[in-house]
Amino acid sequence: MSESSAEVVAAAAGGWRRTTGLAGIAIGVLAAGAATGVAIERLTVGRDMRRKARLALDSAGPYGALRGTPGKAYADDGTELYYEVDDVDPEAESARPRRRRLFGRKAPAPVTVVFSHGYCLNQDSWHFQRAALRGVVRTVHWDQRSHGRSGRGVSQVRDGAPITIDELGRDLKAVIDAAVPEGPIVLVGHSMGGMTVMALADQFPELVRERVVAVALVGTSSGRLGEVNFGLPVAGVNAVRRVLPGVLKALGQQAALVEKGRRATADLFAGIIKRYSFASRDIDPAVARFAERMIESTPIDVVAEYYPAFNDHDKTEALARFAELPVLVLAGVQDLVTPSEHSEAIADFLPGAELVLVPDAGHLVMLEHPTVVTDRLADLLARVGAMPSTCSTTVDGCDSASS
Repeated sequence: MSESSAEVVAAAAGGWRRTTGLAGIAIGVLAAGAATGVAIERLTVGRDMRRKARLALDSAGPYGALRGTPGKAYADDGTELYYEVDDVDPEAESARPRRRRLFGRKAPAPVTVVFSHGYCLNQDSWHFQRAALRGVVRTVHWDQRSHGRSGRGVSQVRDGAPITIDELGRDLKAVIDAAVPEGPIVLVGHSMGGMTVMALADQFPELVRERVVAVALVGTSSGRLGEVNFGLPVAGVNAVRRVLPGVLKALGQQAALVEKGRRATADLFAGIIKRYSFASRDIDPAVARFAERMIESTPIDVVAEYYPAFNDHDKTEALARFAELPVLVLAGVQDLVTPSEHSEAIADFLPGAELVLVPDAGHLVMLEHPTVVTDRLADLLARVGAMPSTCSTTVDGCDSASS
């Protein structure tokens, strides 16, 4: 790590009392791959100019601006879960084969695609896919507890209970009950969202059996996350594993001080976020900034609450619930957070699944290579009749008139 980058880390940790040394170690190790570029930038671009650039990107970027019909569901502990529904455009619906009425009963409900986002993100992380499918297929986008517009986890705040992936599966069930009370469902999950989908299947197999018609698992894992090295050398990852749980817990108890530190070291954290989100060198700066905003908006105490749940996550056996369904398993080849080997392991367990490994892609593959992800998802939806098979999706939308 360069001298100037070390100073940045030290300054960030300076106000964090007894956690100073541990935070310096953890942040220093994670920043090693990004710090050199940040240090060079600091020599050539003033802090005020960088701040103005971020503000310009925030105001100009359209990402995350899509909104649907809002709704609220309530978890079993009372946590308020926010979701939005994008309904099918009437013109697109009229272009499809009519759903037959059986013995005077109403036509069956359309397929609904339910999107679950990842750790430290929110529903807007599916921006490109949402834009492409908007009006063509009914979709539900929701914010996981303590993320986005959903409420803080009641069990965590009131009772001090740890987050579990099983709890997230029950949250997803509550959202489905509220937003999709009937009709077939396609489940789509990225990273932690994929784990949430697995937890739903584990606890509610009858829902999967009776209503789920397809599943897409993007950049996720069914377990063994404690073995991920984050692209670090052995000594570095061992240091992170030793100190990070304690550091996060301590920092979560000093949230106000930590948030000030995060703002003061925005450039350093931007470099870390970019390294662990994307692999492409030519990623659109507005997209990179969009990812930063989502991650920065997750409070440090929420980051700390969630982290232990990933080491405990093991839902390999739950994958069997999807064995008879069309399944898309997609990952970036250069994903450092949930390596593509974890997606390959899922596909090995589900030999009927379509495995797509995207070159030059990192963890946020749906933002980095949106057309690839959207097209593969559209193929899956066409297979189950959720959208016309001749519909060509792009990041600008789906031309339903061509069907």
